[in-house]
This record gives sequence, C-alpha cells and structure tokens, in this order.
Amino acid sequence: MTSHPLLKGFSVDPVLASLPSAAKVYVVGGAVRDALLHRPSSDKDWVVVGATVDQMVKAGFTPVGADFPVFLHPHTHEEYALARTERKTGRGYKGFTFHADPAVTLEEDLARRDFTINAMAMSAAGELIDLHGGVQDLADSVMRHVSPAFVEDPLRVLRLARFLARFTDFTVAEETRVLCNTLRGQGELCELVPERIFTELNRGMGESAPSRMLEFIGALNAWADLSGGNRVPFAHFNPSQFELLDSLTGAEDRWVYGLGLFLNAAEISALAKHWRLPRDLQDLATVARALRSLAQQRPPSLDQINQFFAQVDLYRKPARLARVNLLLARLFGDSALHSFVQVAVGQIEQGIYKSFVGAKIQSVSGEMPVAEVAALARRQWLENLYSGQFSI
Repeated sequence: MTSHPLLKGFSVDPVLASLPSAAKVYVVGGAVRDALLHRPSSDKDWVVVGATVDQMVKAGFTPVGADFPVFLHPHTHEEYALARTERKTGRGYKGFTFHADPAVTLEEDLARRDFTINAMAMSAAGELIDLHGGVQDLADSVMRHVSPAFVEDPLRVLRLARFLARFTDFTVAEETRVLCNTLRGQGELCELVPERIFTELNRGMGESAPSRMLEFIGALNAWADLSGGNRVPFAHFNPSQFELLDSLTGAEDRWVYGLGLFLNAAEISALAKHWRLPRDLQDLATVARALRSLAQQRPPSLDQINQFFAQVDLYRKPARLARVNLLLARLFGDSALHSFVQVAVGQIEQGIYKSFVGAKIQSVSGEMPVAEVAALARRQWLENLYSGQFSI
C-alpha cells in the first residue's frame, strides 16, 4: 500500500468501529478511479475483509444480497460487500458461484474485477492498493482487463463499451479487444438477459459520447447477438449520424432519434419487445417515425394530418407529440408542419379545442348523435388551423 496525494481516506464511524479488529474496510472500484481522475463520484463501493455475516449484522448492517453477502449501512445506506471470489459454473453473466468468508483476501477480491482501473482500493488512511497497474492505465488512458477470467462474464463487453462513452480519450488494450471478440465468437453475448442489455446501453446513451459505445459494439459485429437478430439502426450509422446523436442531450432523445428515424413502426416494435424497452420510449420513437413520414409530404394534406393526429393520439396525449415535434424541429430545422403541430398542441393544452367542440355540440339541435357532432367539429377546427398555415 502506498499513499497518494489525491486520496483523502475516510472516517471510521462508530458502526465500522464496532466490527472486530481483524476486519478491514476499503473503498474500491469507481470511487477510487474517479478520485484519481479528478472526477466527481456519486457513490462508493465498499469491501469488508475479515468479517462474517453475523458480525456485520451485529454491527447494525442490514443484509440485502441474494447471491452473495451485501449489507446496507444503518445510517448512510451505502452498500458494503464482504470480500469474495467467484467461479464460473454456467453460460452467461449469471453463471457464477460466489464464495465469501473471512479468509478471502482483498487481493483475491480485486483480482475478480473487470478492468485494471476498477481494481484499485483505498484504505481509511488514504493508502492506495493497486495490484494490477490501474494507475498506469489511467495515465495512459487505456481500458485493460484484469485477468483472463474476463471472458467468463459477457456483460463486461457492454460495460467496456459504456465506459468508452464516458471516458472519451480512452482506448482499448489490444489483448482486451481480443477477449471481447472471443466472447462474441463463443456466443456468450447471446446469453445476456435482454433487459440487462438495454440497461447498459441506456446508461451509455446518457454519457457524453454514446457513439463510441455504439461504434465499439459495431466493430465487434455484436449487434445481431445483442438484438436477437432484430434490426438495430446504429449498426448502419455513418459518421455524421453518430455526430448528430452525440449532439443531443440525454439518453431519451438519443433513443428517439436512433429508433424513430431509422426504423419503421414494425421494427421499433420488434426491438422494443426484445429489449423490453420502456413503453414511453417506444411510443415516443413510434410518434417520431410517424411525424417524420408526414414531413416527407410537401405539404401534407388535411386528410393526412387528420389521420396522423388520430394515429399519435394527439387529443388525449398532446404533450407526447409536442416533445417529439420539438426534437425533430431541432434536428432538421423548423418548418410549416412543425409550426402547425405546435399551434395544434397549444390549442389543445390551453383548452381552446375543447371549448370549440363544446360550443358546436351545444349549438346543434335535433337528433344528430353527439359523437357525430364532435367529429364534424374536430374536422372544422382542423380546417381552420390548416387554412391559416397551408393553402387548401
């Protein structure tokens, strides 16, 4: 262990102090890495060496781990895991047996981690434990696996891709890239649970350069394995499309751009079903597809707009269309159609449309069904808006 000027250590609170003297607590992983990179870190991963489950519970920790012993601190609610080793017992990222007891050392725990920059630890005194060259790889901006056991967990390929989206100046060590290709070649990526695939991709979509994540996956020819054979738009992106993706803010807008503008409705539905996409995200992408198709008509007819509004459920969900309309206007520039949609959404949200239809219903006498009156009123409302924006 050596001291490092960027590592300040941590206070041993009464809960930690109540553990047996043989137990040692360390901060590990991302918090250490980020401190050395001068980056903020939102949470800490803790490892406890030399303690038993009973001793952790006696100190006040609450056990929460189903597969291996993980505990919540009674006051900070941060997670503390007992040092553990793991053994591959099956395919996929869940095919592991974990072993945790007081005899497992910190060195053994760090050896099972994914990348050298994530396999460092810090003691309470601020001492750095770097057994795999993580500090040097940070200095060289290199993502490198810790051991050949990297190939036992296919999820690490997606974690690597996600880190590339965050650390935009990092490259992948050639030997690590070879292991990623090995995992893909062995079909291990097909074993990943679809929801977990989306979780990792979605986290990467929220980073500063998601294009780096997507390009890395494409370079591995891994999209077919990850998507169950469904079409993935990013596999066919060109440099300018990746650049535009990166220019957007937030994961959701980037998904809507990628899915909604490069897949048709059936392809969006199929990929959403496979990856278990959130329903709201699928709906936004589908609305974007429909609006972009309508924009190809120059200008769209009143009937086409009427059908489009019904298709995207404008009258019940105007905010959804407003969100997509704003995104597409930002991507492709404002147009008469985008202005028209903005006005229509505004009149619905402000109650103008509802008042117009209500007045028409009240003004009609006789036996005409209310639904028919409402449909005619809606058509007239649309005609009024359309004549103000387009020529009939």
